[in-house]
Amino acid sequence: MTPALHSRNFWILTLAALIVAGGTFSLGQWQLSRASQKEAVQAEINAKTNLFPLDSRALSASENMPAEIYRQAVLQGVWQAERTVYLDNRPMNGRSGFWVLTPLRLESTGRVIVIQRGWAPRDFAERSRLPPVITPAGVVVVRGRIAPPPSKLYEFKGVDTGPIRQNLDLPAYREEIGSLLFEQVSLLQTDAPSEGLLREWAAPNLGVDKHYGYAFQWFGLCLMVVILYVWYQIILPFRASLRAQRGD
Repeated sequence: MTPALHSRNFWILTLAALIVAGGTFSLGQWQLSRASQKEAVQAEINAKTNLFPLDSRALSASENMPAEIYRQAVLQGVWQAERTVYLDNRPMNGRSGFWVLTPLRLESTGRVIVIQRGWAPRDFAERSRLPPVITPAGVVVVRGRIAPPPSKLYEFKGVDTGPIRQNLDLPAYREEIGSLLFEQVSLLQTDAPSEGLLREWAAPNLGVDKHYGYAFQWFGLCLMVVILYVWYQIILPFRASLRAQRGD
């Protein structure tokens, strides 16, 4: 054994290398575990998309509404056009505009669900101007997938009111419109573009690839620590010891 192996610095560096290598390896394993969990969730989402679509009665009868998220639905009802909300600063295909939300009163049950109908551009010269969105009268059929409530942006004030809003809080909105509104879910309309709206929604993405990328980085860092430790703490001192013995 070389003299360097008996030094205090050697054992300090050995302990530090073990801690860093062990920590990075554990983080890599954790990322793989997260990826595995999300793959299981993604498989469940894919299975839901293959189920027979919910209709208005089946949706209203569900006892676990969040469990229906990502399931296809075909709903029949009447638009509550006067309650349409335009969520501001919402992108689609890299363009900022409005997400247009309109409640739909289901014909068979009287329940109301918020439909995320699509995206419309805004007039940046006249910011209070609403886009020309067509809302048909009478009974309509809306196809889409059950989704969580509309995502929220950072709020600088309390609950919004009026047609143009930053966010829409469904429990507060239920009190506002005074109807039997579903508070835990909405419907993301997936019909072809129409009524002045685009519907190129992003597919559900749980970021599984991101976790594999992080795992690769952590395992790579772990391997680099091990290689550097072996090179500088074992191989180089060993070579130096051999040269000293040969009198080089």
